[in-house]
Amino acid sequence: MGDMFRSEKMALCQLYIQPEAAYASIAELGESGCVQFRDLNDQINVFQRKYVNEVRRCDDMERRVRYIENQLRKDDIKMPELQADQDIAAPNPREIIDLEAQLEKTDNELRELSANGASLNANYRHMQELKSVLENTEGFFSEQEVINLDSNRLTDPDDPAAAQAAAQRGQLAFVAGVINLERFFSFERMLWRISRGNIFLRRNDISGMCEDDDAGRPVLKTVFVAFFQGEQLKQRIKKVCAGYHADVYPCPSSAAERAEMIKDVNTRLEDLKLVLNQSADHRSRVLSSAAKHLARWSIMVKKMKAIYHILNYFNPDVTGKCLIGEGWVPVRDLPSVQEALSRGSKLSESSIPAFMNVISTNEQPPTYTRTNKFTRGFQNLIDSYGMASYREVNPALYTCITFPFLFAVMFGDMGHALVLVAVASFMIIRERQLASIKEEIFNIFFGGRYIILLMGLFSLYTGLIYNDVFSKSMNIFGSGWQNQYNTSTVTDDNIKYLTLRPKISNFKTYPVGMDPIWQMADNKIIFLNTFKMKLSIIFGVIHMSFGVCMSVVNFIHYRKYISLLLEFLPQILFLLLLFGYMVFMMFYKWVVYNDDSDDTALSPGCAPSILILFINMMLFGHQEPLDLCKEYMFEGQEALQQIFVVVAVICIPWMLLGKPLYIKLTRPKHMAAPAAPSGGAHGGHGGDDEPMSEVFIQQAIHTIEYVLSTISHTASYLRLWALSLAHAQLSEVLWSMVFAKGFIFQSYVGCILVYLIFGAWSVLTVFILVLIEGLSAFLHTLRLHWVEFMSKFYEGAGYAFEPFAFKQILEETEEN
Repeated sequence: MGDMFRSEKMALCQLYIQPEAAYASIAELGESGCVQFRDLNDQINVFQRKYVNEVRRCDDMERRVRYIENQLRKDDIKMPELQADQDIAAPNPREIIDLEAQLEKTDNELRELSANGASLNANYRHMQELKSVLENTEGFFSEQEVINLDSNRLTDPDDPAAAQAAAQRGQLAFVAGVINLERFFSFERMLWRISRGNIFLRRNDISGMCEDDDAGRPVLKTVFVAFFQGEQLKQRIKKVCAGYHADVYPCPSSAAERAEMIKDVNTRLEDLKLVLNQSADHRSRVLSSAAKHLARWSIMVKKMKAIYHILNYFNPDVTGKCLIGEGWVPVRDLPSVQEALSRGSKLSESSIPAFMNVISTNEQPPTYTRTNKFTRGFQNLIDSYGMASYREVNPALYTCITFPFLFAVMFGDMGHALVLVAVASFMIIRERQLASIKEEIFNIFFGGRYIILLMGLFSLYTGLIYNDVFSKSMNIFGSGWQNQYNTSTVTDDNIKYLTLRPKISNFKTYPVGMDPIWQMADNKIIFLNTFKMKLSIIFGVIHMSFGVCMSVVNFIHYRKYISLLLEFLPQILFLLLLFGYMVFMMFYKWVVYNDDSDDTALSPGCAPSILILFINMMLFGHQEPLDLCKEYMFEGQEALQQIFVVVAVICIPWMLLGKPLYIKLTRPKHMAAPAAPSGGAHGGHGGDDEPMSEVFIQQAIHTIEYVLSTISHTASYLRLWALSLAHAQLSEVLWSMVFAKGFIFQSYVGCILVYLIFGAWSVLTVFILVLIEGLSAFLHTLRLHWVEFMSKFYEGAGYAFEPFAFKQILEETEEN
């Protein structure tokens, strides 16, 4: 937890590595994941860098790996998953040659098999279509193999001599083929148009689906025969067939010739089927062999490409015998980096060891906060708002408690909280198995499993305080109220309401939370309204005050001690003298005004409204009290309030002019103001060298923002009351309008009805009150932290530490 108080200390390091040891050293650094390298060649084109050829080789190997993966998916062959503890290192230069040869051999073999398979499949399909043409055109010819159209005999158009002789004698020629059924009707109309009705077309559908090379999917096809007369019409028909992607096949008109041709086609089909089966077996063996190693090959290629990409960031020295690189390293990880460089030198058997120097710089380092699986979810919430400036105080440490607590104030129901705890506990217990699921929405909930667990646990606590379990109350300790009315008064039909006066009816305080008697009270909502509304203001002022106090930590760390006087002090005074005083009045009213007091002025009926008192305080106004009552709660309150308002008003010019005037007085007169604001060494915390005009404008914006936001943010915390009330009322409505309907019947029918209604009620409870209301409360809590709390001290102007780490590279690649 101590690591989360602020980001890690970072150091800018120079690495000096021998060229022969560079590959192994970067590989070791990639495994450790401790260095964020800087590109020292950003002015050089990527195609002119030293290791561009090696990167191209890696790209080529990646292309081969992707092709093999596609072929595995095509044949539905699954790769065996790697073991969780299996560590695959980047290949050394000697292994790279063998890996490249293996990938090239497998890739070429698969491409050759794919090409041969496509050719064989096309031949097999054409043979099947030819067989269909020969079998389905049997009925297109008469038994005498003559169509009795002008007593002309049919002629095979593929025999030029016969066709010419037939044309001279007026005999009919024909063209047979196969076409997609969906194209046939348009094809038929086109033939009719080009021939002006002088073509006789017959068709016969092929049963079942046929493979189609153009469509890439099974389609319905039909066999057609077009009878015509004349050589010119024959050429037109063939052009139309080509345009409609119809395959034309030879078909003799003689039955004996067709039977002989069918026999020959069947023989060729059996031979093709045998060859296809053998090719498929060989392809399956090649793919199965590749599948065993492909996951390892893919990781090795990705690591190798990442190494050469980082090596392109390095600069050779003047002699060319050393590579120089720079990178940001967490100070705690400097020994790990030095050990990785030593291992790389030993693996490459370099005579000169690599070494590292820490150099000083004025640049803003990246922000790195070390997290674990518990704190990572809370840190992600903060980083989503903005990455913390370097060494700025980290709100995530406190968000671990304040976030689930404020959520629970809105979600306070023990029954619904148990659902959250159960779901979160399941994800935590089974996190090893569930971590492998790659569903995006599920991963969002899984990543926040510890947030959900704490939200559920805190909601159990607030649900106990509210005494709310699925809109019902628990009577654990016995109610502290007793009925003082007699039986006749209670049973009198003319009396609709009975009042329980605390002085008479209340004999003890319920030990924990709300007394269950409030579940029966008619003024339950009125009482809970005032209670939760005041609680929300109290929590809001405490939360904002804590945020303002957190700015002290930043001022001390950046040694801006004058800001404690010129910024923190007027801000905390303005907040506490106005809204902190309002919180004090709430507690004072709760303690002093009660029904046990003998003084009428201190009775509940004389308790003044805190809101009216606060408004009159700001406007210096008055309100006439009721008889025997007092306008103020204690002596000297009016004078104290006037002092508080005056001091609060003084705090505004104090915040507005204090810091700019101090900067102007302490800045050297000979110092020339820069033309543009320079980047502070700490991400905006040190902008004292800005032009004075910008300093005044910036401070005016901050002052106006703080003064207005103090008012609006305090009112914004009323969402704690509003959502808590809405959640409780929705739960009560769901119970009374759904579940309670099952208790109407007294017989066994009621048992069945309760059983059925419970299913509907539980589904509505989970989806509406737990899921939807939970997400609503989560978003409102997130806003309270981002806007109301963090705006008081958190700048968030940094950039993230993104180290060169193989683990992160592989995870990002897998997600993409």
